[in-house]
Amino acid sequence: MNAASRTDSPSPDGTHPAWVRPTFRALAFAEAVSWAVLLVTMFFKWVVQDDPHSGIEGGVPISGPIHGAFFVAYCASALVAWRTFGWNLKTLVLALLAAIPPFFTVVFEVLADRRGLLGRPARADSRTASAPAPQA
Repeated sequence: MNAASRTDSPSPDGTHPAWVRPTFRALAFAEAVSWAVLLVTMFFKWVVQDDPHSGIEGGVPISGPIHGAFFVAYCASALVAWRTFGWNLKTLVLALLAAIPPFFTVVFEVLADRRGLLGRPARADSRTASAPAPQA
C-alpha cells in the first residue's frame, strides 16, 4: 500500500489519516513550544530568582502541567499514527523518544513528513511520480 492511498481510506481501527496527520503535526509543534515555555519558566525560577528555595514557583506550576498534557497527547497521537500509517516499530520508538529532548518532536515530524510517513508521498517521490515515464 503506497502512502497516497493511505490518505484516502480509514485505517482498520476507524481513524482517518486526513484527521491524524494534522493532529500529529500540531501536537508535535505544541509539545515543542510548551517545552520552550517550561524551560524559560524554569530558568527564571532557578537562575534569575535570588533564592530559588523561597517558595516562589513563578510560572512552573502553570507551564509544567501544560507541557505534561501536550507530552501525553503527542505520545498518544504517535501511537495513533503508528496504527494509521503502518509505521514499523523502529519508527514508533523514534517518535516516542523524540518527545524527551527539547524540540525533537518538530525534527521528527519534519523528517517523517519528508519521508512520506505521515500519509503523503515523500517530496522527491512526488516530483518523480508526476513526471511522465520516458518512452523507449
